[in-house]
Amino acid sequence: MSEALRPMVKSRLYEQVVERLRAHVAEADLRAGDRLPAERDLATRLGVSRASVKQAIVVLEVQGLLESRHGGGTYLVRDTLDGEPLEQLVERRKRLPEVLEAREALETKLAELAADRRTAAELEEIRRALDFMRDEIAGGGFGVEGDRRFHAAVTAAGHSSLLADFMKAIAGQITESRTESLRQPGRPSRSLAQHTAIYEAIAAGEPRRAAAAMRKHVRTVAKVRLLTWVPED
Repeated sequence: MSEALRPMVKSRLYEQVVERLRAHVAEADLRAGDRLPAERDLATRLGVSRASVKQAIVVLEVQGLLESRHGGGTYLVRDTLDGEPLEQLVERRKRLPEVLEAREALETKLAELAADRRTAAELEEIRRALDFMRDEIAGGGFGVEGDRRFHAAVTAAGHSSLLADFMKAIAGQITESRTESLRQPGRPSRSLAQHTAIYEAIAAGEPRRAAAAMRKHVRTVAKVRLLTWVPED
């Protein structure tokens, strides 16, 4: 059957609020760091309940577009509220826990192996990835490419073709989890510090320490706003 003739889905009220907020940010030419009107004011202007406004704000927080500060209002994280469709967000939330479980199992072992098997050249490649990530963050970025390079370098240093193949098979899902984690407030610098701890354990040739450092890191990656969000019907 044609995709165009799939069943119609009734738009939820908070989804309409999301679209209105996106339009408001664009029309008002708001930028990162600017504050949105208070929830009560938004509800009054839009003619909806505060609950609908709150749910819309949560959706935009989950996407890393807004930041609510306790007692201090809601602020833009970026210059736009344009984000992925809600359906994609819901699907990613469903698969993320399994991806994170796989990452912990695979990458903890790879870090352990890297501490035992890495060459001097491979250790240097891990260090270069750290430096690249540090420069990205210093320049105002999230450090996504540096993070990718770091984990790829650790995987290569583990010298396990089978584990490397498993990592390659879920590369797309790993990219999703990486991006989801690094856009959490304060996460890039914390991730860099944990990468440094992993590097130091690998450099010291201490497999157990490297595995523990990687496990701690991946469990931090798992602490994302998306997994605390419960989509409403």
